Amino acid sequence: MSKLIKGVSICLLLLGSVVCNAQPSYIIDIFPKQTQFIKNVPYANDTIKKHLLDIYLPAQGANFPLVIWIHGGGWRTGDKYADMGYMKSTLKNLIDNGYAVASIDYSQSTSKTFPTQIQECNQAINFLTENIAKYKLDKSRFALMGFSAGGHLASLLALSLNDSVKEFLPNGKSISFKIKAVVDFYGPSDLLSLSLIRYETDSTKLEGISIFLGGSVMTRPDVAKRASPVEYIDKNDPPFLIIHGEKDDQVPVTQSKILHSFLIRAGVKSKIKVVKDAPHYGVMFDSDSVQNEVFNFLKTNLR
Repeated sequence: MSKLIKGVSICLLLLGSVVCNAQPSYIIDIFPKQTQFIKNVPYANDTIKKHLLDIYLPAQGANFPLVIWIHGGGWRTGDKYADMGYMKSTLKNLIDNGYAVASIDYSQSTSKTFPTQIQECNQAINFLTENIAKYKLDKSRFALMGFSAGGHLASLLALSLNDSVKEFLPNGKSISFKIKAVVDFYGPSDLLSLSLIRYETDSTKLEGISIFLGGSVMTRPDVAKRASPVEYIDKNDPPFLIIHGEKDDQVPVTQSKILHSFLIRAGVKSKIKVVKDAPHYGVMFDSDSVQNEVFNFLKTNLR
């Protein structure tokens, strides 16, 4: 992703309070002109930079269905603006179609290892749930949309909710939300099998997983199993739309096919779209054909 363009100051009277923050200009330009920007909201009642989220609201209306954006970056890079640069049309159309978007940040694995990231994602969504009136959100219509490592976290979060995994909960706090739908863009689903493939073909690509887990998969297969979304699938899970590039050289398309197969076998609604000739990420995932799949899926499942 290109270097961030210097932000510009923007002051908006939003929801009864004045919000004055520097918003990166390329982010502002993505969204419709009347979009309400609520920037750098602390979701964990602290001052940690990675514990912030941004909210984007349509100009008019209330009780918005919410798409929660979880960025990628191999768990060790990126921020809440990541992946937006090549998904411009999708983001614009989300707002134009009456969806709110909340982009959440989380700790990089170079400073904190698993399960910190999933705890923080749960904490961020809990915060949104507790503030639905303030941000005009519909608690009954939350969807996750994640990219690469963010796709992994979105899948892991949605699939583990029914299991009440204590170590995934922030500060032991119970979860007060439900996820109605998941859009997973090329996220790893089975870290054990992914690591086996990488070990046999290119072991250097295992570095990101090892940093995330706090040790190699070969020495800590138990942790890799706990961090794998496929381990938590049951019949009560929300529907999935899984999108993957045919020529992905970072996360093999087999990872999405495995997830899709396990979901179908458990009786969970799932659809997979393999984008012909597409790499690991990029503008090919912002095409009309992919957007048609995404918006049909959201419309069906966030009624």
